[in-house]
Amino acid sequence: MINQMRLVTQLRQILASPSLLLMPCAFDALSAKLIEQAGFMLTFMSGFGVSSARLAMPDTGLISYHEMLEQGHNICHAVNIPVFGDADTGYGNVMNVQRTLHGYIHAGFAGIMLEDQQTPKRCGHTKGKQVISQLEAFERLGAAVDARDQARKMGHDIVIIARTDARATLGIDEAISRGKAFQDLGADVIFIEAPQSIEEMKMICEEISVPTMANMIDQGVTPVLPPAELEKIGFKLVAYPLSLLNASVEAMQKTLLKLKLGEKIESNLSFEDLQKHIGFHDYDLNLKRLSAKREPGK
Repeated sequence: MINQMRLVTQLRQILASPSLLLMPCAFDALSAKLIEQAGFMLTFMSGFGVSSARLAMPDTGLISYHEMLEQGHNICHAVNIPVFGDADTGYGNVMNVQRTLHGYIHAGFAGIMLEDQQTPKRCGHTKGKQVISQLEAFERLGAAVDARDQARKMGHDIVIIARTDARATLGIDEAISRGKAFQDLGADVIFIEAPQSIEEMKMICEEISVPTMANMIDQGVTPVLPPAELEKIGFKLVAYPLSLLNASVEAMQKTLLKLKLGEKIESNLSFEDLQKHIGFHDYDLNLKRLSAKREPGK
């Protein structure tokens, strides 16, 4: 059974380390397992990715709390590294926010991200998004912090990423102002989404004292920088929300085109290696061990 508190402790320890943390984002249990097998210390369940993979629908608030929770449960129980869960706007009012946070804890998430967009929300690098007022944003995050504090009294915990999308509609100064307020309210990590220049990225890291997160989306609003430069600017976390999803879609399209044209399908991944990635080898070893226990004298 998953030890959620161990993973939260592990996550807080790596957040306290001096180096930048690279965070490829998962959209299902297999992508999360591949991230872990590749040696990454943590991952993030992307709302964009889950909505795309599970529903084949855009990240515009169409996916429900239950669907995200179920997908998160499968992801968290497939790996032994901390997983952040995208919780969008919390799926309702402040009471929903608290229910969402407690639900994410019990699903196995070590971290949760909540944002200040209006409902229905949109992907942070698309047009048409709007944010709620400062007061509503503070109430929403305050409810999450209160729920986290309640959880601690019961022997649980979770790391909170507070996200603001205010840059797009209200400007970088308002976005940083909200980030500083979120920090004061008790958020563990601040994510100011979609800064539009390196100068704005530097401003964020200079003004915020708790760990900050960057979001690297190819052809998005924010400059895509190498990890070394992001670390020099001062970011602690860097998420790659679409890298694996893009690679998967591109590979499937190429394979489907070859099939359509009648061409031979070749892969560098052998059937044996695929089985190892999925867990057939471990399954067979465990089955053999359990079967041997049933034999007399074993």
